[in-house]
Amino acid sequence: MLKSPLFLPPLFLRMCRKLLWAALVLWGITIVSFWVIHLAPGSPTDMEVTLNPLAGEAARARLESLYGLDRPLHVQYWDWLVRLAHLDFGNSMSADSRPVLEKIWERLPLTAGMNLASLLLTLLIAVPLGVVSAWKQHSLFDRSVTVLVFLGFAMPSFWLALLLMLYCGIDHDWLPLSGITSLEFSSMGPWEQVCDVARHLVLPLIVYTVGNLAGMSRFMRACMLEVCRQDYILTAQAKGLSTWTVVCRHALRNALLPLITLLGLSIPGLIGGSVIIESIFALPGLGQLFYAAVMARDYTMIMGNLVLSAVLTLSGNILADFCYGLADPRIRTQKS
Repeated sequence: MLKSPLFLPPLFLRMCRKLLWAALVLWGITIVSFWVIHLAPGSPTDMEVTLNPLAGEAARARLESLYGLDRPLHVQYWDWLVRLAHLDFGNSMSADSRPVLEKIWERLPLTAGMNLASLLLTLLIAVPLGVVSAWKQHSLFDRSVTVLVFLGFAMPSFWLALLLMLYCGIDHDWLPLSGITSLEFSSMGPWEQVCDVARHLVLPLIVYTVGNLAGMSRFMRACMLEVCRQDYILTAQAKGLSTWTVVCRHALRNALLPLITLLGLSIPGLIGGSVIIESIFALPGLGQLFYAAVMARDYTMIMGNLVLSAVLTLSGNILADFCYGLADPRIRTQKS
């Protein structure tokens, strides 16, 4: 018997509602962000007028008219929103006046690649650490990992970055301190170029990973401890199943569900968490671009970065919801 098309899968209906709600939330975020950045002191014209002794109020007025800053705020927002609906983020208010989207796409691969590599490395280390620490609770291994993890959690990322630069770059000259390539990069072969970029990214990747590893491993340990106290785990042990089977097939899958939410919420860190590290290591990524835009009061560039962060946040929540459905069959069959 064929089902009516009105009876759509509950997971599909939930995704449609999520997408509609995400669009409304994104609209609200753009309104608040546009209003807040215009409340901040300073203007994009300050850098061009204040530092030029020959520029007066007439020059400032012409620049404000050029950028559209002389119009009411709600008119500026509406014009920006109309352009955004056509995926046009406008042009940067900096000296180069390049399209915002073009500048973002130039910086995105480095920041996204660094954060995704760090996230993958964090999962590969944090999940086994959390599982073993929970299964061997109060053992020497558990206590040792706890001490090391809390040391990493309490250590500021900028301080760790400076220590690594001092030890690995200055004292021993093992790794380069800043940038993404060496001066002789153009004269290297393809494989040497790959190795050169990798050497430049080792220290930032370590800082990224240490900062995420502490919280992720502790969260995984807490989830495993909660799951291991459930009756079905005790039943599986009573049946004589091996430790590997109990941990991997019964406990780990359910313990990963809360971790999915944490991973979804960590996606916005692609931009926010990169500002400090990219500034310290002089990496040409989105974090450094966003910092420069804030210092220059580049409104269009700031809004472009904020919209990207909002989209990543909402996408992370939707992706976490979808992964919940994949990990837990009860969610896929639950009625809306």
